[in-house]
Amino acid sequence: MYIVIVYDINQKRVNKALKIARKYLSWIQNSVLEGEITKGKYQMFLKEMKNVINEQEDSLLVYELPTKKFLQRNEIGVQKGNPGQWIV
Repeated sequence: MYIVIVYDINQKRVNKALKIARKYLSWIQNSVLEGEITKGKYQMFLKEMKNVINEQEDSLLVYELPTKKFLQRNEIGVQKGNPGQWIV
């Protein structure tokens, strides 16, 4: 599966959350990561994130796609992350 995550996490916890997310996904830009992930690793990712975030205060959005071929991303402006890594 291919996922895109977007998060809004309190500054006290954001570095821990980003460190976890980068173990599984590629950083695209501030608060956005994406990548291929197995179902097993996806479940591990969610479990680790749930241990870090405060569900009363933080937000984590996960967009799930069967594969990357269903994703079309258009970038306008400054590219962050690893711009040469993705072909749109």
